[in-house]
Amino acid sequence: MEKKLELNNLDIFLKSNQLVSVIRTLESDRKRIAHELHDDISSKLNVISLNCHLLKIPNLSSEDNEEIMKNIIEYTSKALNSSKEMAYSLLPPVLDKFGLHAGIEELCAELDNNESVVIQYESKLKFDFEDNESHIHIFRILQELLTNSIEHGKATVISILFEEINGKRTCIYSDNGIGFELKQIEEHNGLGMKIIVSRVAILEGNITIESQLNDGISVIFNF
Repeated sequence: MEKKLELNNLDIFLKSNQLVSVIRTLESDRKRIAHELHDDISSKLNVISLNCHLLKIPNLSSEDNEEIMKNIIEYTSKALNSSKEMAYSLLPPVLDKFGLHAGIEELCAELDNNESVVIQYESKLKFDFEDNESHIHIFRILQELLTNSIEHGKATVISILFEEINGKRTCIYSDNGIGFELKQIEEHNGLGMKIIVSRVAILEGNITIESQLNDGISVIFNF
């Protein structure tokens, strides 16, 4: 009975930690969206508004009028691009319309445009479109891992492989970046590892993380 009680308490503790991580993620996303709206899109709209008011100035020269219109067109285009990027970060249209495989391909292609990194992606699994609600977690996990590898790990080669191992659908992720000491993982809140672990738990899977300084990182999770 004591052992059972201990296990129940441990289960409650783990689920509580997962819930806290999910709430932190939501709050972090809200702050990011608010920041982008205020500092990026709103600032561009302010420039557009100011230039529109400048058009009301009487006896504007054709050169001034042309320069103002040029600014309006330029900043309108920038604001549109910013809103598209924000919408993509919230829910990639390809993932929503065509499923996980297409979403990952687009994500890799977008990041692979950076000449400093090569991303190798292969899937031996078939992703059912009906499971898209759970697949969003897999996409977010990879999105977080790729961002960490490129921005923090300074990786030049990244590998993503989906296959079935021991009857379980599994993702094998690795890079050749600078890595980090596993004992310091608790200090890497900015890397989002806790969120990744929580998403794997939501998928009712297990995750293994291996890394050493100057020896890249390996992440294996099933779902």
